[in-house]
Amino acid sequence: MENWSNVTKELAAWVRDAHQRTIELVSDLSDEQMMGPHLPITNPLLWEIGHTAWFKEKWVLRHVCNQPAARDDADALWDSIAIPHDVRWDLPLPSREATYAYIEDVRDRVLDQLLQSEPNEEMVYFVKQTVFHEDMHTEAFTYMRQTLEYPAPRFSTDGNPPQSETNGRPLAGDVEVPGRTFLLGATRDEPFVFDNEKWAHEVEVKPFAMARAPVTQAEFAAFVDDDGYGRQELWSKEGWAWRKQENAAHPVYWRREANGAWLRRDFDTWLALEPHRPVIHVNWFEAEAYCRWAGRRLPTEAEWEMAAAAAPNPDGEGTASTKSRFPWGDEPPNPQRANLDWEAMGCIDVGVLPAGDSAFGCRQMIGNVWEWTSSTFLPYPGFEIDPYKEYSEPWFGTRKVLRGGSWATRSRMLRNTWRNYFTPDRRDVLAGFRTCALDP
Repeated sequence: MENWSNVTKELAAWVRDAHQRTIELVSDLSDEQMMGPHLPITNPLLWEIGHTAWFKEKWVLRHVCNQPAARDDADALWDSIAIPHDVRWDLPLPSREATYAYIEDVRDRVLDQLLQSEPNEEMVYFVKQTVFHEDMHTEAFTYMRQTLEYPAPRFSTDGNPPQSETNGRPLAGDVEVPGRTFLLGATRDEPFVFDNEKWAHEVEVKPFAMARAPVTQAEFAAFVDDDGYGRQELWSKEGWAWRKQENAAHPVYWRREANGAWLRRDFDTWLALEPHRPVIHVNWFEAEAYCRWAGRRLPTEAEWEMAAAAAPNPDGEGTASTKSRFPWGDEPPNPQRANLDWEAMGCIDVGVLPAGDSAFGCRQMIGNVWEWTSSTFLPYPGFEIDPYKEYSEPWFGTRKVLRGGSWATRSRMLRNTWRNYFTPDRRDVLAGFRTCALDP
């Protein structure tokens, strides 16, 4: 009974917290801003907050609890699989007040179902899934505000940047990771996994050297200043075609002052470029071109997970056969280990948070910025699709894998095996990268 009570309390707290974060991320915006311009990388925020509640209603209230739809038009308004992106601005959406009433009603009904009796495994699974789905959207709301040049969001509990004795310094150098057979993916004892993490399987990883920290803004500025965007030999064929089409000459939210110094836009404010923070809002093509310029390469996702989850053998030879949930071990994240949950309201210097180092010495592999890998998003061997069939399968082969999480990712859903994925042209997301030495 005590265990059930603790699980239920935690899930109920998550449901309330996710809902509150959704509301806080849009509450200061005007009705016009809630619709926003018609862009291929954004949704109308008014539509998207309704969608997150609809998803919760669909899977928890209708699928698990067999309840009828709260609105006859809910599927026609908010089903993201059935409704093409381009028409979402033209839907007969409820007013802001009616949308708020709908999402609050769904939240309350989910809480009623959760708290009225002991939840079964199916209920627990789908409550977690829908909370994590809302968590992904609140991260998207955050970078949508950046894309649309809205002010930085303000929360009822704003965090403060974590402090460390290494604050204000870079973190240079590589760590050496011995090669071995490695179990890539989630194991069956994990409390919750998405289908693309299923299941742990053996892969052969050769020895490699990985940067201790992500590429910094100062390092990326050196690439830009060396005409990195103008040298076709540094870009793949697809990357060069993207660069020409976008007329890209630097990261999307950078601009150069008359004196040659770089500024970056942080929501609606221009700031001097912080040299030791990780470069952010760069896409896979830009990361690939930087690596070619620097004589480096992107890690594979197997290398990334191995550097994060494995540990050296006690005898000093090779790596141990066990793997950890997080770079620092199995304890959950906290602000001393990882920059998550909007704690710092932006990136922090790459030298901060040594308590979060992996066993091999890589820093900030969880939090701060998502990290592009060289790997294409593909199913693992023996892939088992989840009930939410559209989560992974439609996107296999068309996206690149990112790992680790960003400053606006929720700590409750991350672990070393978590796979994010975006098309290689996306630079609105909170993504940077770290590099590996070229193979000898």
